[in-house]
Amino acid sequence: MPEALKKASPEATRKTGRPFALDPLFTPLTTLPGIGPRNGKLLEKLVGGPKLLDVLWHKPTDIVDRRLRPAVKDAPSGHIATFTLTVEKHTPSTRRHIPYRVRCKDETGPLDLVFFNAHKDYIEKHLPVGATVIVSGRVDHYQGRAQIVHPDAIGSIEEIDEIAAVEPVYPMTQGLTTKPLRKAVLAALDKAPALPEWQEAAWLKKNNWPTWQEALHTLHHPPGLNGISPEHPARMRLAYDELLANQLTLALVRHHSRRQSGRSLEGDGKLRAALLKAIPFNLTGAQERSLKEIYADMKDPTRMLRLLQGDVGSGKTVVAALSMLNAVECGTQAALMAPTEILARQHAESLKPWLEAAGVRHVVLTGRDKGKAREVLLQQIANGAAQIVIGTHALFQEGVEFADLGLAVIDEQHRFGVHQRLQLSSKSKATDVLVMTATPIPRTLALTAYGDMDVSRLDEKPPGRKPIKTLLLSQDKAEDLVESLFKQTKTGERVYWVCPLVEESEALDLAAATERYEILQARFGDRVGLIHGRLKPDEKDDVMRKFASGELSALVATTVIEVGVNVPEATIMVIEHAERFGLAQLHQLRGRVGRGGAKSYCFLVYASPLSETAKERLSTMRETEDGFLIAEKDLKLRGSGEILGTRQSGLVQFRLADLAFHGELLAAARDDARLIIEKDVELQSVRGNALRHLLYLFERDQAIAYLRSG
Repeated sequence: MPEALKKASPEATRKTGRPFALDPLFTPLTTLPGIGPRNGKLLEKLVGGPKLLDVLWHKPTDIVDRRLRPAVKDAPSGHIATFTLTVEKHTPSTRRHIPYRVRCKDETGPLDLVFFNAHKDYIEKHLPVGATVIVSGRVDHYQGRAQIVHPDAIGSIEEIDEIAAVEPVYPMTQGLTTKPLRKAVLAALDKAPALPEWQEAAWLKKNNWPTWQEALHTLHHPPGLNGISPEHPARMRLAYDELLANQLTLALVRHHSRRQSGRSLEGDGKLRAALLKAIPFNLTGAQERSLKEIYADMKDPTRMLRLLQGDVGSGKTVVAALSMLNAVECGTQAALMAPTEILARQHAESLKPWLEAAGVRHVVLTGRDKGKAREVLLQQIANGAAQIVIGTHALFQEGVEFADLGLAVIDEQHRFGVHQRLQLSSKSKATDVLVMTATPIPRTLALTAYGDMDVSRLDEKPPGRKPIKTLLLSQDKAEDLVESLFKQTKTGERVYWVCPLVEESEALDLAAATERYEILQARFGDRVGLIHGRLKPDEKDDVMRKFASGELSALVATTVIEVGVNVPEATIMVIEHAERFGLAQLHQLRGRVGRGGAKSYCFLVYASPLSETAKERLSTMRETEDGFLIAEKDLKLRGSGEILGTRQSGLVQFRLADLAFHGELLAAARDDARLIIEKDVELQSVRGNALRHLLYLFERDQAIAYLRSG
């Protein structure tokens, strides 16, 4: 039997655990040479994990090429070069600002090595007079003479191959230097095992890709500048491995949820007819189409797992309400889960008149409900008196029992991970799941986060929605804007003023918001409010209630108001330091206005100078309101890791793949995963066993749990 197949055989894995071959990759970072407890903590912070594997996934972002080896007379100014030199003379510095010089030469001429604030002992030890040494660094010329200030590398003749090479440059963290990191990477590479090949031979040949082990070696020994390109064959191979692990996991999750018995939910339409009669508008074509897809899924006896993607203001709430009423018509319950208490209570407020018109009993359950009141709510949910339950993730904690949950709707899914959506559907034996997001997601990214779902898109806005006029304004005009807005509020306009995102720091975000609040308070008096993430839920609700009722004319906020907050009377949005926000976030914030019939405005206040990316981002906002177009642009400008903002959980963070470059590979990985599931869902074949190595390698716990449970 070939060696690779032996390694892939089931005996090479534990009954419940990862294959033995992977063990070296899961040892602690502190087992690497030169990495003690202190360095270990710094390294863990840098590479994003505590194990050897995390070092291997830490990609170089640049290179230093030391292969140029000219004679001294041909030494090119401004370039890095490596020389073989004889040390002639030391001239130590006599005064503080005079450098220490070491005169060297080759057969073609002299070259000086220059050191500021030098340690004499160190220089004499490494550059003894009369010795032949290898020196590498950036060349310049001073008074017509070649020199290198602070050489990057000094070594013996025997070290020439090591020094005159391509050196990868890695992202670093304070307190850790390049040398121990590089040493750790090389030691980790030595421990990386040969693994059974999980890719098809024909696919590897077609793409001219190396083995996993070779690709990893090339990643950390780039052959030149092309070696750090995301399109280099080694990088493509590793990116595809990661994407295949992602798509195979989602395919297994999907297969598992489909295999669980569902039931057919097809109501008689009476409650839905009552709701449609109560709403003062007609459904858009996109809403009709999406509802048709949802009803067909609910009628099918297998479980529904569908994503409803709708741009800001496209009318997801009414689609959710009609879907839930379909479940209630069949005698089951429905639940709507929102990521925050503000949103849960707001959904309840919006749905209340519609549900009352249909004669449907609903309750709201959040973490705020305590004691007797909570017990009553839990009883109503358990005995079925509550037909529709609206709440936060508190709905899926222990102690919340549904009489018969037919449909679960999750709002703003990207705030929740795959495991939470499975936990939710486990509240009943055959719950259909509808997931909603108001964040338009590029198709490629949707596949990585929601590849286990069918997708419906609301790509039309309800009639009567007026476009929002978007204007760019320099920060030095901000005070003029305050004056202008003050006049506007005199005529009843309401204003959001969103403060900058400050380097992912809640404390600094709050400081910026408080400062702006005090400036506006000086002009608006007590008609301005402040809302941020550190307020208690009932304090947030109180401020929002005052703003919605018109007691407050202006609301200063951090990005806590980004998703879902609905005040139709608000017509002006100001986003301060707009250049610090991503496109998707700017689009979400702008969507808080333009929700009523009045003309609305969005001011993007920016500080100069703007980077090219920031210019492109702001001009995109000015040119279009199409969220899907904006999302695609955001992916190109920021890459997949940032697309929905780093604070939000639930989305896959790729270490090796970059969807801005590897989008086509994702589609191929999805097709590959589908075929694997069709042919070998238990992953028992030779390739199947190799794919188990892949899933463990990328720590796809959800998929592994299904494989273990069969």
